[in-house]
Formats: sequence, structure tokens, C-alpha cells
Amino acid sequence: MFVPSLPAHAAPAVQITKVYYDSPGKDLRSNSSLNGEYVTLYNATTRAIDLEGWTVKDKTGYTYTIKGVILDAKKKLPIRSGQGRDGTSTMYWGRRAYVWNNDEDVAYVRNARGKLIDSCSYDSTRYDYKNC
Repeated sequence: MFVPSLPAHAAPAVQITKVYYDSPGKDLRSNSSLNGEYVTLYNATTRAIDLEGWTVKDKTGYTYTIKGVILDAKKKLPIRSGQGRDGTSTMYWGRRAYVWNNDEDVAYVRNARGKLIDSCSYDSTRYDYKNC
């Protein structure tokens, strides 16, 4: 007897792989503490993806718009909450306050047209980060 299989959901091309929501040490709003909190995007494909205009957002609505980044195949891109010099391997949100709540939140990544590509939620004060 032939039983058709259901179509598998394809993994998104760009995935949120980690949200480090509780930076190490005390939350003193220093730039190094702010940069200890980050979200990491991963290009799961075998081709480069232009992330120009893509956004990363939390549940509250804090939004970071990516500019001038082409994420190579199978590469990761951390986006840190504090200030720094953007490069091809790390981006900086440029904030002077924390983005990610230390107890629960949701990270969203949307393409330049606003379509939700991936999300990662957490609900824990037991850990400092969530692997998605």
C-alpha cells in the first residue's frame, strides 16, 4: 500500500541560532556589557544572501535594520546590542540600553519586504542564552 508522505517544512535560509540575553556580570549598561548581549543569524544555504534592509526585532519592538551586509554561505553573523564598528563578521545595534529581557522575550528576523523568516523565544532566568 502506498502512503504519501507529508511535505516537510523547509528550514529557513537565514536562521536565528542563538540569543544571548543576559550578558555576563552585572547589568551596568557599560558598552562591553551591552555587547555581551547579542543575537546570531546563520545562513543555512550554499549561497550568499544579501541582508540589506532585513530587520531583527524583539517582542517590545526594538528594531535593528541591517545595512550593507552580504552573509556568505554557512556563515554566522552576531548582532551585538551596544556600540562598535560594523564589519563582515559582527554588527552593532548601537544602543545604550539592553534589548533582550533577562527572563523572557522573542527574537524575530524579517526580510527586506517584512516577511517573517525566523523567530526564537525563551522563557528562563536559569540560563543566560538560548540556542535556537
